[in-house]
Amino acid sequence: MVSPAVVQTVAVNLADLVRQAAKDAPERAALIAGDRRVTWSELDRAVDALAAGLAAQGVVAGHRVAVALPNGIDLVTAMFATVRAGLVVVPLNPESPTAEYARALEHVRPRLVLAGPGSVEAVRSAVATLSSSDGDGPRPVVVAVDAPAQAGELAYASLPGSGPAAVPPRDPEALAALLFTSGTSSAPRAAMLTHRALLANVAQMASIEPPAMRANDVVLGLLPLFHVFGLSLLALCARAGATMVLAGRFDPEATLDLVASEKVTNIPVAPPVFVAWQSFPDLAARLASVRLLLSGAAPLPIAVADAIKASSGLMVHEGYGLTEAAPGVTSTLCSASPKAGSVGAPLPGVEVRVQVDPGAEDADEPGEILVRGANLFSGYWPDGVDGPSSDGWLATGDVGYLDADGDLYLVDRVKELVLVSGFNVYPREVEDVIASFPGVSSVAVIGVPDERTGESVKAYVVPAAGASVIPEDVLAFARDRLARFKCPAAVAIVEELPRSVAGKIAKARLRLAEREASLGF
Repeated sequence: MVSPAVVQTVAVNLADLVRQAAKDAPERAALIAGDRRVTWSELDRAVDALAAGLAAQGVVAGHRVAVALPNGIDLVTAMFATVRAGLVVVPLNPESPTAEYARALEHVRPRLVLAGPGSVEAVRSAVATLSSSDGDGPRPVVVAVDAPAQAGELAYASLPGSGPAAVPPRDPEALAALLFTSGTSSAPRAAMLTHRALLANVAQMASIEPPAMRANDVVLGLLPLFHVFGLSLLALCARAGATMVLAGRFDPEATLDLVASEKVTNIPVAPPVFVAWQSFPDLAARLASVRLLLSGAAPLPIAVADAIKASSGLMVHEGYGLTEAAPGVTSTLCSASPKAGSVGAPLPGVEVRVQVDPGAEDADEPGEILVRGANLFSGYWPDGVDGPSSDGWLATGDVGYLDADGDLYLVDRVKELVLVSGFNVYPREVEDVIASFPGVSSVAVIGVPDERTGESVKAYVVPAAGASVIPEDVLAFARDRLARFKCPAAVAIVEELPRSVAGKIAKARLRLAEREASLGF
């Protein structure tokens, strides 16, 4: 059920959500990270101080600040401070290898890069590969967080200023964040998300009735905050003035212990968490404080959802979204009656329609999903290409259908995108890496079903004439050059790849062969 579809918010800058929470509930815990607890008023003051410190480094509205930090209070402070200062935050995976950082930094050219102990060496190496200037600014300065700063770098502890940051122009169409996503015909691109888009989606989610998040909720912050799903939930938490418990790497037992000790009420996670928990016999007792389970970022198998409900008594609500929609589009929380296999009805203020091929015999058959709403991005960096059409519709590349109640069902993807635990993997990026391995003649990468991660990456490799290619060697080569979730889970050595009459690799045949093999054909 939802409230009226006209969604508004008084916030103009994303960081206004923190300011308002500090006014409404100054002493309520905003963030819990291990033994550290920060109230909303303390967080607001820290955001102010860091925003002033960033401005003192000579950056001005519109400049980019990249952040490669793990989930923690420093990451949250840095992201909100960046946007409060009128700058553009670029969240990066803190576990990326040097090559990925180099590609991202070259593309967006941030003025500063905040990096922690686990990422600072890779970031330094990436920065060293960049030209000193490319017309869009100098080589970025590394800001060392909880790590010694080297010559020419800044220490994070020295950044916070003593006064409030200068107030930047309050333009809802100003760029707030660049979030890397993937397409199917080019390298990963940075989606341009304005304050308007991010705040609109937060307001849309906040308009669900009964509320998905309340002021007295305690939310599990397990999702990585550099991912759009985690970032949007953090913003929704700020809007509600709720508390987020920031968790480290997922461990089935330890995370359940954290849920119990902090009396967590809301658990928004990706499917692998529920896959790991489905067999726990005492799940109901361990989730005694929980009122809401949310799954997103990748499809959740119906059998897993059924197992969780049977063992805990709690329904797992699902949703559908994409980075370009900041990210929420549908949710079973918006359905009159949630149905198995459905990702729910559109959020208030979001329109969804299915565009069926004009040559289709049945108008009700699946088609490409189109989305329209104030939450849509402004295109891809730097020139806003491939954004919504002139009438506001965005073609998602996903295939689905709407039932008579307006609930959406996902069928397939027009794109070749692979979703690993909710993270986008662009096949060509993986293919380019493997193609550079000695002795590889050609390669094709597809996504295959994986019970733990939803999908995993599989590479089909054709050796060059006379060459011997060992799968384990290819995997090791890829691990040194790609983020862990992008690395193939399997490499198959084949004599040739299926091709169309035009000579293009026919990946559909590879996917069909995988499906038939899984069925024992």
